[in-house]
Amino acid sequence: MLKKLISLFLFLSFIEKVEAKNLELGKELFIQNCNICHLNFTNIIIPEKNLKKITLIENGMNNLDSILYQISNGKNGMPAFGSRLTNIEIEEIATYVLLNSKE
Repeated sequence: MLKKLISLFLFLSFIEKVEAKNLELGKELFIQNCNICHLNFTNIIIPEKNLKKITLIENGMNNLDSILYQISNGKNGMPAFGSRLTNIEIEEIATYVLLNSKE
């Protein structure tokens, strides 16, 4: 029983480290690819389409699938990144945006 608990603890510790590393990767990818238009989660092209939590909710963009689609395919003033970034990189950015959007 103790062996199972230790294994579970080690596994959960590993998952937390992976998630933290991935959030850092998402942040770095966001800075490299998105900051030019979305510095501090704003939007310099269409200001009312910023990345603030309330705006994401109002525009139905407060879920991973919507953000993944937007990054991959672009829309209006936003270019598509589907051919520039891997699916994993897009998912890292989308997760970073979803978890770090400001109030």
